[in-house]
Amino acid sequence: MFHSARITLTAWYLLIIMAISIAFSGVIYIGSTSEYGRVLRMQKLRSEHPEFQFRILQGNQVQILQETTPFNPDPQVLEDAEMRLLERLIGVNIIILVLSAVAGYFLAGRTLRPIKQMVDDQNRFITDASHELNTPLTSLRTGIEVNLRDKKLTLAKARAALGSNLEEVESLQLLSADLIKLTQYRQASGAFPFEIISLKKVVQAAVEKTKILASSKQIAVRPDVLDVLLHADEKSMIELFVVLLDNAIKYSPEKTTVSIKTKRIDGKVEIQVTDHGIGIDKKDLPHIFDRFYRADKSRTKQSVSGYGLGLSIAKRVVEFHKGTISVNSIVGQGTTFSLVFPVVKKS
Repeated sequence: MFHSARITLTAWYLLIIMAISIAFSGVIYIGSTSEYGRVLRMQKLRSEHPEFQFRILQGNQVQILQETTPFNPDPQVLEDAEMRLLERLIGVNIIILVLSAVAGYFLAGRTLRPIKQMVDDQNRFITDASHELNTPLTSLRTGIEVNLRDKKLTLAKARAALGSNLEEVESLQLLSADLIKLTQYRQASGAFPFEIISLKKVVQAAVEKTKILASSKQIAVRPDVLDVLLHADEKSMIELFVVLLDNAIKYSPEKTTVSIKTKRIDGKVEIQVTDHGIGIDKKDLPHIFDRFYRADKSRTKQSVSGYGLGLSIAKRVVEFHKGTISVNSIVGQGTTFSLVFPVVKKS
């Protein structure tokens, strides 16, 4: 599809360039042949009146001058010059055609590349989402079919089946909500109102939202956050820190700590979220922000539910706020996520 589109776009480039080139060549040719005609006319007048020297003015008006030197150009020479000019203009246009074809093909590729990447990304997104949706839907359908075929289905079994189905439905709702978030942050254009917010309050709100999960594992979350101001969307920033804290708590052993520290760096603030959990293998680090990515070994051993969308959403939020996010991790020792955002100067 994109190859044919590239050829079509190249053809349009050639059409426009050659139309301009031929138009300029025509102007040059007409102007030059007009001058040749003026010379031939002047030669004819001189042959008829050799005692005078003529000059043809604009509008083909003739000015008679006293002859000083004879001037008798050969008409054949002028015709040959006219033919050589035509041949050179044709040659130049052929060269322009070839160079334009090469340059146009290259530029068409550069022009279509972002579109191709967007379509490829969209196709991967659809494929990944379909794959992730298939698992809970298959489980849901299988559970329903098995229970419908059970002629001795009791009320207790029905309740248990409905409970299992409800879990799958909640799982699907979670997945669909995350997919919507990814789409929103990808296509956000005025959808999230920016305002001056307090980083400290944002972190406190995120800590409060993850309090129950932390308490269930007896994990202490210790925020040490500077009271700086950010120009951001408060809701999405809270969601960002909820994702990072949720991730840190889930992959940390019981009775450990998760710390949040900040420091100023040249008009910006760096936030570090550190846990003392299982860590991330080096081979997995380049992919942890990819959609639906979950490490095969170390992190899945924890049997943590989820679809691998949290960190992908976190990265989108950071990019949406013109910030940066990076990760440093050592297997068996813990992980640190580092975020950098521009701060608002207090007036």
